[in-house]
Amino acid sequence: MSCLQTIQDYGLRSIGIGERLLPKNDFTLCEQFTLIGSGMIWNVYFGIMALATGFFLATALALGKFSANKWLRKPSEWFIFLFRGSPLFIQFFFAYFFFLSLKKPYPMFDAFTSAWLGALIVLFLNTAAYTGEIFYGALRSIPKGDLEAADAYGMSGWSRFRRIVWPTMLRLAWPAYTNEAIFLFHATTLVYFSAFPAWQQRGDALYYASYFADKTFNPFVPYPILAFYFIVLTLVIVWGFGLINTHLNRHLPVAKQGKMKFRLNLAR
Repeated sequence: MSCLQTIQDYGLRSIGIGERLLPKNDFTLCEQFTLIGSGMIWNVYFGIMALATGFFLATALALGKFSANKWLRKPSEWFIFLFRGSPLFIQFFFAYFFFLSLKKPYPMFDAFTSAWLGALIVLFLNTAAYTGEIFYGALRSIPKGDLEAADAYGMSGWSRFRRIVWPTMLRLAWPAYTNEAIFLFHATTLVYFSAFPAWQQRGDALYYASYFADKTFNPFVPYPILAFYFIVLTLVIVWGFGLINTHLNRHLPVAKQGKMKFRLNLAR
C-alpha cells in the first residue's frame, strides 16, 4: 500500500471517514504519521471549542470576582478555586460518572457521556476558571489614569467597559492567556485517558500513539511523532495569538509594544 493510499484510507478515520479497522501488524511510518495526525483533529476540536466558549465565561468570572457585590464575587471566587484547585484528570473522571448517573433516569443526557460533548464541557469549565483568574489579575492592573481619563470624558457603565476596561484588560492579559491556550491544547490529550471512552477506536492523537506503542513495544517512534504534531500546533498558536497581540497594542509606540514571550508551562 502506497503512502498516498494510506492517507486516503486513514487520514479522516478519527471522525469516522475511511477504513474502520486499524492496521494490525507491519506498521509503516506513513501509517503512524497518518493515524496520529488524524487523531489531532479531535485535539484541535477540543482546544478551539473550549477556548471559544470559555473566553466569555472567563470574562464574566473575572468581572464577578472584581465586583464589590459579594453575591457576584463569592460564587466567582469559589468556581475559580474549585477548578484551579483540582486536577483536570479528576474533573474528567467525576464529570463522566456524574453524566452517567443522569443518563439512567434521563436518557437525554446520553450525549454527555460521549467525549465530544462531556469532555468538552469539562475543558470549557477548566479553561474558563484559569482564564478568569488571568483576566482578574489584568483588571486589577489597569492603570488608574485610564479610568480617570474615561471619567473625565463622561464615560460610564457599558461605554466605559467596552472602550476602556475590556480592551485594556485583554492587552494586559494576552501573553498569559496565550500560555493558557497552549496548555489547554496539550491538556486535550487527557480526554481519552480519562473515563470518556473512545467509540469504535476513534480517539485523539495520544490514543493512536499509545496504540502503536503497545503493538510494536517501541514508544520511540509514535511518541516523537505526537510531539512533532504538538510542536507544530504550538507554533501556530503562538503565531496566531501574536497577531492578535500586535493588533491589541497597535495604538502604542513600537518601542512600548509588549512582545510575546513563549514560556513552557510544565505543570499547573
